[in-house]
Amino acid sequence: MKLDGVVPWPADLAYAYRAAGCWQGRPLGSYLWEWAEQRGERIAVVDGGHRLTYRDLAVNADALAERLADLGLDHGDTVLVQLPNCWEFVVVTVACFRLGVVPVMMLPPHREHELVSIGTHVRAKALIVPDTWRGYDHQDLAHRVAAALPGPARVLVVGQEVRPDSVDVRGLLEQDGDSAARRRRLDGRAPSGSDVAVFLLSGGTTGVPKVISRTHDDYEYNIRRSARACDFGPDTVYLAVLPAGHNFPLASPGILGALFSGGRAVLLPSPRPEPVFEAIEAEGVTATSAVPAVVLKWMEEAATSRRDLSSLRYVHVGGSVLSPEIAARIGPALGCRLQQVYGMAEGLICYTPADASEEVAHTTQGAPVSPYDELLVAGPDGHPVLPGEIGELLTRGPYTPRGYYGVPDQNSLSFTPDGWFRTGDLVRITPEGNVVVCGRVKDLINRAGEKISAGEIETLVQEMPQVAEVAAVAMPDPEVGERVCLFARLHPGHELTLGDVSAALTARGLAAFKIPERLEVLDDLPHTPIGKPDKKVLQKLLLADVAGTA
Repeated sequence: MKLDGVVPWPADLAYAYRAAGCWQGRPLGSYLWEWAEQRGERIAVVDGGHRLTYRDLAVNADALAERLADLGLDHGDTVLVQLPNCWEFVVVTVACFRLGVVPVMMLPPHREHELVSIGTHVRAKALIVPDTWRGYDHQDLAHRVAAALPGPARVLVVGQEVRPDSVDVRGLLEQDGDSAARRRRLDGRAPSGSDVAVFLLSGGTTGVPKVISRTHDDYEYNIRRSARACDFGPDTVYLAVLPAGHNFPLASPGILGALFSGGRAVLLPSPRPEPVFEAIEAEGVTATSAVPAVVLKWMEEAATSRRDLSSLRYVHVGGSVLSPEIAARIGPALGCRLQQVYGMAEGLICYTPADASEEVAHTTQGAPVSPYDELLVAGPDGHPVLPGEIGELLTRGPYTPRGYYGVPDQNSLSFTPDGWFRTGDLVRITPEGNVVVCGRVKDLINRAGEKISAGEIETLVQEMPQVAEVAAVAMPDPEVGERVCLFARLHPGHELTLGDVSAALTARGLAAFKIPERLEVLDDLPHTPIGKPDKKVLQKLLLADVAGTA
């Protein structure tokens, strides 16, 4: 079943990708029982003391899929999934794959602003949330969001405290009936390989995140090629510490890469060093993924930790630029090899090879995972730059969709007429074909790997009665890479504090990681010739101030 608003690949390219074996023509959920039959009682998922075998995963996912169908969910329906890293996240995800329901991967920090906007855009029929998470009542949040959506939406809850007007997800997993018969029923209503499997979120440059449709065909290829690039196999034990709703820990290669390879996925709710090191020692973790800010904390802790990290073979680092100096220290500090990762939920993924030389591993972000990936480095005029020169990266390929979901006007800006995706990243490509990320064209602030739209922040702050004009810019930070700094011009006679801004945005339901962490009030903002706030000038003011206080 096709969702209105999905941009398809051209028919000739789709045929070529199928003929080349990129697209298998199978829904992701169809692998579930194949794994169960081949791997039986081998452990697939670990969440603290909760362990699921491959057979457990298949039985639980099928039970949940059929109960979701009983609730009225069907092919092409969408559900907002806002779960932390837990075993239920994995079961929910593969159950959706089985049924053809499309999970929309929200993040635990998201609040009303993001949930209502995205839920309205995709016409969500349900929300799947924890009861509480880190002291916040997500169940109450979900009911507020459901009431604000244009159509009816059920609230499904994972946890101990499930309200009478919610649906208990764990209760839906209770086993009854014939699992073989249930398997046949679900096999009979399986989606096709070309159907949308999952909706991911983009950082975006305006408004709330844009929605990225990934089909069963292209996402399976994404997973398969990533797993191959990272040497995943039956002996892989992958530790997921970044939010599982991100493409990086979910499928690059991540949780799904471990399962497709016959390995084990271990989930932790936090990347804090001590529980991470404890899990590595206890489970024999072989690979994990992190952003630079997280790796720096691990390196500091490793110097004094008594935990045995000897099982760790690789750490995949991506999400923001990693300096060569830090890259060179990671392997010796953690006793493993570094694989740098450059990629995006929109598709393209690059890795440095597992056996890369130190120069490649420390100074580049690697090469694309597929021989069918196409890269174009363009100058400001849109024409290709000379080999080795810096320009904006454009890409297309068998796992890079041809447009965002349901936003034709945005697609005319983000994609060229012949299907190239404008990444907004400034790169150069080495003679060996490795990508080196040099900067960013898009107006994004990258806080510990989370992409924050400056335009989204500005739009909300502009609504405050004190504010006449506002601009959000990136403030360099050694710990998280960048933080949000807000420059504002106020209406005469008004005052504004950072606390005022934080309170207003929190009340609007904005995720905490997007809240500005510095405020500068100016009598007037500098402007470009066309009247927009001149962020280059503001950035220079900020950098000079940061340098002066260092």
